[in-house]
Amino acid sequence: MRVLSNTSPGGHTILVVDDDPPLREVVRYALTREGFRVLEAADGVAALAAVEAHDPDLLVLDVSMPELDGFSLCRTLRARSDVPILFLSSRADELDRVLGLELGGDDYVTKPFSTRELVTRVKVILRRPRAATPAAASPDHETLARGPLRLDPEAHRVWADGQEVSLTATEFRLLEVLMRRPSRVFTREELGARAYPDARHVSGRTLDSHVRRIRQKLRDVGVDAIETVHGVGYRMREEDARR
Repeated sequence: MRVLSNTSPGGHTILVVDDDPPLREVVRYALTREGFRVLEAADGVAALAAVEAHDPDLLVLDVSMPELDGFSLCRTLRARSDVPILFLSSRADELDRVLGLELGGDDYVTKPFSTRELVTRVKVILRRPRAATPAAASPDHETLARGPLRLDPEAHRVWADGQEVSLTATEFRLLEVLMRRPSRVFTREELGARAYPDARHVSGRTLDSHVRRIRQKLRDVGVDAIETVHGVGYRMREEDARR
């Protein structure tokens, strides 16, 4: 694993995971030029060790790698971490992009790519809030509640029936939008416009993937809080959402 010491004013560290050294060099140069500290790993196993050792702020992650591929690494990380993940892959098929997002990726860029666009997407993701520790939240800040569901926007934490649920930054924003107007039905376009701060277009299929992941995580702890209004969009359930 290679470590570059350049540090951005915000102290952000990016882990670039790809088995292609020339491509890592291109990405490293683009990111360090913007002031980021860059770590490099050539496969998923080395990346796991780097995450444990350095707690990076974001992963730029290839999909096709030896030892442990990008999708498997993402699945492993999501069981323990909400670190943002930007997939960088030669797989341009829509099913691969959707799978990457369903597994918990925050963005998906296909090769060949523009380094300017890649850096911009990294910056956009890093502007999104990450989970805070309990001590970081003040005792009187706002919380949202709906049946067995509680969401703390300041601490970036969610509890379902008393159990904390780990959501990615995108999943958290989508759930927060729904909980702030629990009786309203949001179309996919409205959800995308409110949940994505960079105002980029998000396909309905991509948004459906994020909502499906939120539902599954809540159902895993016995709560079914979001319902589909067929032909329209999504809203919070009116009745007790315990299963």
